[in-house]
Amino acid sequence: MSKLLDGLYYSESHEWVKVVEGNTVLIGITDFAQSQLGTVVFVDLPETGTKLVKDAEFGAVESVKAASDLFSPVDGTVIEVNEDLIGEPEKINEDAYEAWLLKVELDDLEALKDLLGKVDYAKLSE
Repeated sequence: MSKLLDGLYYSESHEWVKVVEGNTVLIGITDFAQSQLGTVVFVDLPETGTKLVKDAEFGAVESVKAASDLFSPVDGTVIEVNEDLIGEPEKINEDAYEAWLLKVELDDLEALKDLLGKVDYAKLSE
């Protein structure tokens, strides 16, 4: 069973969103996604200042088994990239919810209501 956390928003493409303050959120991949990928060996993330568009590709995660594109669950602007993952991508496997990918300034906080809660995401990832 994959680990899910309360207070997060989940996308159907297996990314999570956590509000940190105001319109600022963290984005990462879910525990389910990392478990399906296997050992993560590389992450390709956008640069700070990149404009994210909901449902558009913004990067990729590569594992020993497969490569998977990352899709933005929200519209916003990248204000920070988790540089620790560039040198140590396996941190995603250690704890997918601590190993966030991007810090993003949302265009509209209301957009989070279009994402899934814990219960609905659990049904999707069964």
